[in-house]
Amino acid sequence: MRIFADRLTAETRRGLPRRYMSDEEDLSALRGRLDVTRQFTAHAVRPDRVACRFDTLTSDTPLLRIMKACVVFLDRHARNFETRRRLHELRLVLADVSDLPVGRLPWGQVRIDRTNRRWESLLSLAKLFLSRDWQATHHRPDSPEGITLLFPMNDLFESYVAAQLRRALSDTGIEVVAQGGRLSCLGEWRAGEKCEGDVFQTRPDILLKRHGQIVAVIDTKWKALAKEPSDRKRGVSQSDVYQMMAYSRIYGCRNLMLLYPATPGTGSTIVRNFGIHGGHERLTLTRLDLSAKPRDIINSLSSLVQSAIPIQSSQSSPETSFAHT
Repeated sequence: MRIFADRLTAETRRGLPRRYMSDEEDLSALRGRLDVTRQFTAHAVRPDRVACRFDTLTSDTPLLRIMKACVVFLDRHARNFETRRRLHELRLVLADVSDLPVGRLPWGQVRIDRTNRRWESLLSLAKLFLSRDWQATHHRPDSPEGITLLFPMNDLFESYVAAQLRRALSDTGIEVVAQGGRLSCLGEWRAGEKCEGDVFQTRPDILLKRHGQIVAVIDTKWKALAKEPSDRKRGVSQSDVYQMMAYSRIYGCRNLMLLYPATPGTGSTIVRNFGIHGGHERLTLTRLDLSAKPRDIINSLSSLVQSAIPIQSSQSSPETSFAHT
């Protein structure tokens, strides 16, 4: 839906396709051609009315009627705020286009030529949505084309973990913030002054906060850890380590976690705890088994986080509720 909204927005900004459409209207003066039959039947006793036939250059075309119907349809199903905002903007852009129910859309009247060739892929997407065929898993031998949906798994894994963490830590008083922080690494250097970063902005995947204070930084990685115990690095990339060290320094946090997917059926585990040279920070490597039941995943996340970052329920006293540094 977001892809469709983005591409349709881009095309409308380049200009709406228009074409001459035949129109009939009774006017006080002749416009276009006279409809003789209607003039001497319906208006035989009305000399003040002239039955006219004329062509009007308009954007209310069969193609845009289909686009608007698809926008209205998607607006009822979209849940993402940004997607809904763009669909609302498109409804305003297409305000002068007629509203038609899906069953009466003029598919057969659409003509794709060199003037509107750039709309062809959007028409295919609209047909896919309005026919409700987007979840079909079969292949039709007579179909000239198909559709492939590719998901950014690292983003999907991150969003899923953040959503489940909110459930897992709901009774601990811990706030789960996804894509938060946004502090910058570097700034202007002035002798004797504390630097305020304004370039190279950081966005940790997940921050855990208590009373506004960051108590842990979690980064999700959609990649496999090494299985060989002899591998001291456990397959962790050097750039990921540098990234977590930067987060620790910028956000003043000693509890760090890299969270990876586990091989299905092997369970969720803490793989290893690392320390950072010259300090007391702890970097914990963990695996999350996504093949488990949803309730088990929530429990596993709670156990992993509380094993690496001791957290007690929100009913505990402030002095003992969080063991931090």
